[in-house]
Amino acid sequence: MMMPLTMARTGEMNTIRKVGGKEETRKFLENLGFVTGGEVMVVSQISGSMIVNVKESRVAINKEMADKIMI
Repeated sequence: MMMPLTMARTGEMNTIRKVGGKEETRKFLENLGFVTGGEVMVVSQISGSMIVNVKESRVAINKEMADKIMI
């Protein structure tokens, strides 16, 4: 069952199954390392924004972006 990254538990490793949104949004997220089959872990969530570990980097994304990343 797929769910958006916003539903992920903090500290749990997840596999990215799909990156949605408009073409420019998908390209932006891919450039940050959010690619299908990649691993992602939520480090923390603060008022809708998330800090995640992806490709050995720590990245902050807002809720709208996180909703487009399906795990």
